[in-house]
Amino acid sequence: MTMTLSLPKPQKTRLPRFGYRFPLVGVISFLIIVAWILVAIFAPFIAPHPVGDIVDFDFFGPMTAEFPLGTDYLGRDMLSRILLGARYTVGISLAAVCLACLCGITLGMTAAVIGGWFDTVLSRTLDALTSIPSKILALVIVAAVGSSIPILIVTLAIIYTPGCYRIARALAVNINTMDYVTVARARGEGLGYLIRSEILPGIIGPVLADFGLRFVFIVLLLSSMSFLGLGVQPPFADWGALVKENIGGLSFAAPAVIFPSIAIASLTISVNLLIDNLPQKIRDRSES
Repeated sequence: MTMTLSLPKPQKTRLPRFGYRFPLVGVISFLIIVAWILVAIFAPFIAPHPVGDIVDFDFFGPMTAEFPLGTDYLGRDMLSRILLGARYTVGISLAAVCLACLCGITLGMTAAVIGGWFDTVLSRTLDALTSIPSKILALVIVAAVGSSIPILIVTLAIIYTPGCYRIARALAVNINTMDYVTVARARGEGLGYLIRSEILPGIIGPVLADFGLRFVFIVLLLSSMSFLGLGVQPPFADWGALVKENIGGLSFAAPAVIFPSIAIASLTISVNLLIDNLPQKIRDRSES
């Protein structure tokens, strides 16, 4: 009788799972957003021409090897102007949305924890500010004070702070009634601790999604203001101002008016698609 020895089967090495799975659309959207952020940071180093230099005698020039995106109504290189315009569109919008969310979320959580007359007065004041159409309020402020980058950032932040406040307060009111918040308050914890350690971690997911939406709204509002001549002033320009400057080339299908519009669309659509995929990410993490 022959005896056979059975050796133990080698176990497969399991790679660690981090619990995050983005669909392909979300990955592509994220890469586009990162690409525009890098362009905004390094634009002065990668732009082939200075932003205000007239480099071609042919206005609304076609796409060539020397000018890949054509030239504008004065003969300036559109590739350089779009790259440098990303600094203003992305930079101003990002600064404004950070300021709006910082103020709105902080005030919303504070109002939810304190309650009473403070909550009532603050909510009614910001509701009154919300009732004013955003474009009209922006045009009035900029037309009265003047157009500069700090004023644009503050104006956009003021317009979108009430929306951030309402979202944060609605979420924080529900968290404020939880047992662990009641226990922390009974321990004698202060307002800062309750907001920072108890309420903020519970609302961070929806707040991040709202952050992305506010960023898109601010990009579109800034582009609208620049299209009306109240945004970034010449010779510098954001993408909305580039569309406005070259609108005369629309009948010629000039690249100078098409590519700034594509830049605006690529950024805003990518942010929206990334936000749409955030719930999938959260759901995969809860199942792992």
